[in-house]
Amino acid sequence: MEAIVLAGGLGTRLRSVVSDVPKPMAPVNGKPFLEYILRYLSNKGITKVVLSVGYKWEVIQKYFSNKFLDIELIYSVEDEPLGTGGAIKQALSYIDGKNVYIINGDTFFNVPLQDLYLKESSKMVLSLKPLKEFDRYGCVEIDKEGYIIQFTEKGYRKTGNINGGVYLVRSDIFGEYIIEEKFSFEEFMQQNFKSLKASTQIFDNYFIDIGIPEDYEKVQDELKRHL
Repeated sequence: MEAIVLAGGLGTRLRSVVSDVPKPMAPVNGKPFLEYILRYLSNKGITKVVLSVGYKWEVIQKYFSNKFLDIELIYSVEDEPLGTGGAIKQALSYIDGKNVYIINGDTFFNVPLQDLYLKESSKMVLSLKPLKEFDRYGCVEIDKEGYIIQFTEKGYRKTGNINGGVYLVRSDIFGEYIIEEKFSFEEFMQQNFKSLKASTQIFDNYFIDIGIPEDYEKVQDELKRHL
């Protein structure tokens, strides 16, 4: 199976604690955060990864080259920022299969990928993480069959399900839409979840977002226990 990892970008919120490198290259116990993601993907049986890269992508290529463990690495390079949607659309040109996993390069969500499945009529399935007492994330509201009803904005919630940043999508997900070259994947989802028949699956597994400085500090101790 193939996967796309969004590995470009500089974490502006991490500048106080991480040097000027792409956010997925932020060191965690002496290794880039991206290495942990690739090890996770290897453990799940992924053999081909398209790294969607932009800012200082050469740093990533120099470290990993074109193979890591048993994973073939292909670089989809943004000559200029395309947004998360534009980056995914470009990376899809390197995908051979009918379905593909998409993974955020600055979060780790220990989802059992083999348990993600696409319903016959659906173009995508999102992994959701249940949280309690939080205000940093918006929520994904779903019906009893797991289809998305709406996305809600950030704000305090006693309980809720957040988008965990791990997707399984049809490789032709953008085929029926007229879209700009540069666009946000998140906005595309929010605008088209009904026509995409976007479904969800909930996993109460380990999740962390290194884009937040306090979580970047936490991940130094936590991540090694979850791989």
